[in-house]
Amino acid sequence: MSRKSHALLPLLNKEIKLSASPLSFFFLAFALMAFIPGYPILVSQFFVCLGIFQTFQNGRESNDIVYSAMLPISKKDIVKSRYIFVLFIELLDFILSACFTLIRMTLLKNLSPYVANPLMNANFFYLGFSLLILMLFNVIFVRGFFKTGYYFAKHFIAFIVLAFVVVASSEVIHYIPSFEFVSVTDFSHAKEQCIFLAVCALLFCLLTVISEKSAQRIFEKIDL
Repeated sequence: MSRKSHALLPLLNKEIKLSASPLSFFFLAFALMAFIPGYPILVSQFFVCLGIFQTFQNGRESNDIVYSAMLPISKKDIVKSRYIFVLFIELLDFILSACFTLIRMTLLKNLSPYVANPLMNANFFYLGFSLLILMLFNVIFVRGFFKTGYYFAKHFIAFIVLAFVVVASSEVIHYIPSFEFVSVTDFSHAKEQCIFLAVCALLFCLLTVISEKSAQRIFEKIDL
């Protein structure tokens, strides 16, 4: 294990044991929404973000940021530890969503409720849109929180608005002529599916890293 990994694990351990709300883990169960036909399944990602939001809210009420600032770690490490926790939950959510999506695209692909589903089906396009919602949460809410280390309501509201724009877009696009394949139930149009997922994964990684570095610079300047 690298020296960097040794440095990151205690930060994640601190977040899980001292800061994390149980709801951050409970809402991972909403990944099961991938199995619900006739429902906007991307809403599951919003609930996962809502669970993470509860950790930020609990931390604010318990002065977790002030406590962390008293530890022998830098302000950059405070930001990093929270981002590590957020990414940990998001990774668990993506793994669960990917597993359930693969089940739908293989074992359940021919079930009539899914074939006749008027809303978006679980496929690689769904996973790509999921990453876009998680990316928006990191860029808008998590980064926004560290502008003060305390106030976050307007940043969460901004995230909600943009997240549901993504949800609405995913439900509209497959009704546009020539884009019906966005809601396929199997691996047809695999090339398009993989390209879209790869682009979304790249955006998620790039913009999350940029938002973390930006949050570190901002947080270092504020007076707790």
